[in-house]
Amino acid sequence: MTPAASDTTTRVAAVLRDHPVLDGHNDLPWEARRLVGYDFDELDVSGDTSGRTHTDLPRLRRGGVGAQFWSVFVPSTYAGDTAVSTTLEQVDAVHQLVARYSADLGFARSADEVEAVMASGRIASLMGAEGGHSIGCSLATLRMLHVLGVRYLTLTHNDNVPWADSATDEPRLGGLSPFGVEVVREMNRIGMLVDLSHVSADTMRAALAVAEVPAIFSHSSARAVCDVPRNVPDDVLELLAGNNGVCMVTFVPHFVSPACAEWKREAAAAAAREGVRDADYEAFSGFLARWRAAHPAPEATVEDVVRHVEHVREVAGVDHVGLGGDYDGVSHQPSGLEDVTGYPRLLAALAERGWSDADLGRLTSGNVLRVLRDAAAGARALQEGRGPSLATFDELDGALEGAPAPAQARKR
Repeated sequence: MTPAASDTTTRVAAVLRDHPVLDGHNDLPWEARRLVGYDFDELDVSGDTSGRTHTDLPRLRRGGVGAQFWSVFVPSTYAGDTAVSTTLEQVDAVHQLVARYSADLGFARSADEVEAVMASGRIASLMGAEGGHSIGCSLATLRMLHVLGVRYLTLTHNDNVPWADSATDEPRLGGLSPFGVEVVREMNRIGMLVDLSHVSADTMRAALAVAEVPAIFSHSSARAVCDVPRNVPDDVLELLAGNNGVCMVTFVPHFVSPACAEWKREAAAAAAREGVRDADYEAFSGFLARWRAAHPAPEATVEDVVRHVEHVREVAGVDHVGLGGDYDGVSHQPSGLEDVTGYPRLLAALAERGWSDADLGRLTSGNVLRVLRDAAAGARALQEGRGPSLATFDELDGALEGAPAPAQARKR
């Protein structure tokens, strides 16, 4: 190691001691369900699970991760009560994970709790629900997820929900329906972050137009750098800055590398010829594994991710960028970021490009902690003026399905 590289490594280690990574999205709970039915005797993440998952406790520590949003994802092909009950099973899995490994993990519901857990030497564990199908068109279900500790809801996953358009489905609403607007308002009121990853650009704009507190992208990159629907257009990044939110840049190869994105488009076209939709998470994941064996993918790199981080910084500002790796949500990650030990390598690349220690600290956790605090403060203020929404999907969106015009939404 050269003296310059040694100096950078020392700098990054100091940044991570003072500002550990708070990552926006990790799918270990779904992998634990898929691989072992949540049996942590069979998948003991207190030791090295390399080759099975991107994530375990020793590697999180080596990666400088001090806090993690665990995704309580369920595929968007699940609907209604099945989606809700499966989401609850995912929530239970995170609670069981934290309880089992309580010497290493601590549950957190707020920025103050995140900092307290990190100060104790443990990794703070938050939850995010990935897709509006998880609430079953029920604001009461939304509120109960918040009571259970879920601190963000991604408005859609790969498919539209009845009240919001997804980035990877045919647009139906042009953004949000009236009920979708009410979902955003109620999330703002209770202090659940509105997550705009996975939604269409029109849904992004519609949500930011009505948002009363900061929003997030938990795992999205910059569309100007890699032109795929899952990434964020520049005009939305500008709106996000005005909202005081944060875009947590993801590492997913086909979201950060144009060559990988083209490979994914070719795979999706091949899958469609076999009747498999690329939006069908479970079916397409199986197809993609077979496709990859016969058609090796290009390699994404740390430098690809650097380009996205720096573009978000350039357009939205350094106060509006974070990290959301999406580990265990995809099978492969970029070279140098293959698992959760990769964050120091990304920070080193940014440090060598002139990032200050203070700005690296904003990126790793400072910005998202600010958003958590601002959203909680905004929720307290909103609760002084309005109580829980009693609006229903049928009342607000019935007219969209040919029903009579809905009555005014009822509020306490």
